[in-house]
Amino acid sequence: MPPKSQKVKRTKKMAAAPYVAKQPPKKETNPLIEKRARNFGIGGSIQPKRDMTRFMRWPNYVRLQRQKQVLYQRLKVPPSINQFKQTLDKQTATQLFKLLHKYRPESKPEKKERLKALAQKKAEGTEDATAAPKKPLVLKYGINHITTLIEQKKAQLVVIAHDVDPIEIVVFLPALCRKMDIPYCIVKSKARLGALVHKKTATAVVLTQVKNEDKGSFNTIREAIKLNYNDRFDDIRKRWGGGVVGEKAKAAKAKLEKIKAKELASRMG
Repeated sequence: MPPKSQKVKRTKKMAAAPYVAKQPPKKETNPLIEKRARNFGIGGSIQPKRDMTRFMRWPNYVRLQRQKQVLYQRLKVPPSINQFKQTLDKQTATQLFKLLHKYRPESKPEKKERLKALAQKKAEGTEDATAAPKKPLVLKYGINHITTLIEQKKAQLVVIAHDVDPIEIVVFLPALCRKMDIPYCIVKSKARLGALVHKKTATAVVLTQVKNEDKGSFNTIREAIKLNYNDRFDDIRKRWGGGVVGEKAKAAKAKLEKIKAKELASRMG
């Protein structure tokens, strides 16, 4: 008789519990503060602040000066006009304006006080009425007066503003100074020159004479200016300005060159 096979008892296994993600602890919220979602549609919440510079309607004078600046970059600018972009360096300009500040002409209240004191002295008899008053050493301004001083070779240094409009008022001055062998320089700006002579703006100012104590510093500045402007006149009159294309034009040109290079590569390959 064959041996009886032993019966194996099968036990039922419990199914594994489904994966439950651990929930983060709930934040305690204040029941008094209610969350309100904002709606930025028409008639909804107030719109957030945005930079609206590009959409602003700028005044006419602002648009004109910006357009003029862009045109000067895009178009070819002749050397006679382009030279006004080459202004004096900051260090020399600071020294120059310190010197010019000492030779400011008297203001209207100062003149009034001087004439009053002079009249009082004459009335008292302490001042000689026939004696001519001593000529003060001050800056000369006014384009016609400056031109005359240069032509008569009385000017020792000519300072021209870079932002004169229309530029035709001063465009001839550098050539005239070069012809008469008088040092000249171009500085920023007409308002800064105007402040020296008690005016809103000044196209140019001239120094005809300086005091003995200022001669050393004046000669140093004069030599530096002559080296930068008068001695470089031949180089300045050959240098054109402008011809700078915008970002869109640059991108279009680069795209075209890329297509051409790709075509050439396909032909060669």
